Amino acid sequence: MYKIIEPEVAGGLGKQTQMDNSFFPPLIKNLHYEFEGWIDNDILESFPCYIVTEKLRKGIETEKLTGIIFDEVIISKSETFLELYPSKELPTFFWAKISGESNRDDFFITKKNTLTVSERAYLLLKNYNIDQADIEDL
Repeated sequence: MYKIIEPEVAGGLGKQTQMDNSFFPPLIKNLHYEFEGWIDNDILESFPCYIVTEKLRKGIETEKLTGIIFDEVIISKSETFLELYPSKELPTFFWAKISGESNRDDFFITKKNTLTVSERAYLLLKNYNIDQADIEDL
């Protein structure tokens, strides 16, 4: 059993993102995520990338889930974010690079460019804040 998950979109690709648009989906070499808002979810997206909080990263690593590796991400707050949430602190985030294969790993991207997780990964994710994510069976 696999589930498609569409996480909260709390912002977009920032100016410091290095991207090669000659591929689809675009190839991201350096990720900068600029927050416009945030409803405290532990997994976020901005096509074609995903970021996770440090606590979710630790949970994924502890459970030894497959098809996902982590890298650094540059985080910033937009003017809108600063106006709406002047004192809101952001936790540490990591770029979640999805590298898994269909029906073999716990995380993979479908041909329609949607994030898909195994039942094992979904059970872990439910222990974190994923309230804003749209989730459906594959």
